[in-house]
Amino acid sequence: MNEKAVSMIEPPEGYGKWLEELKARIHAARQRATLAVNRELILLYWQIGRDILARQAEQGWGAKVIDRLSGNEGVFAAQPQVYAHLCGGMG
Repeated sequence: MNEKAVSMIEPPEGYGKWLEELKARIHAARQRATLAVNRELILLYWQIGRDILARQAEQGWGAKVIDRLSGNEGVFAAQPQVYAHLCGGMG
């Protein structure tokens, strides 16, 4: 059946309401997923910052360690926002 033919058929009773509920469920699930990802990223950023501060205090690492991390292939290459967040948050 082609798309035009399907659109001309009257939807079954309750279909519109179910479709709206389905859209709302998808939207809510996407919001929950986004919040979960954001929560994990914030925790990660905090842990990275804590680790850097600890190494700076205990081992005398300088402030340039963040710049050095950014130059290491693979550390922040796939996630440049992590590097930007660290520089903005610690600068």
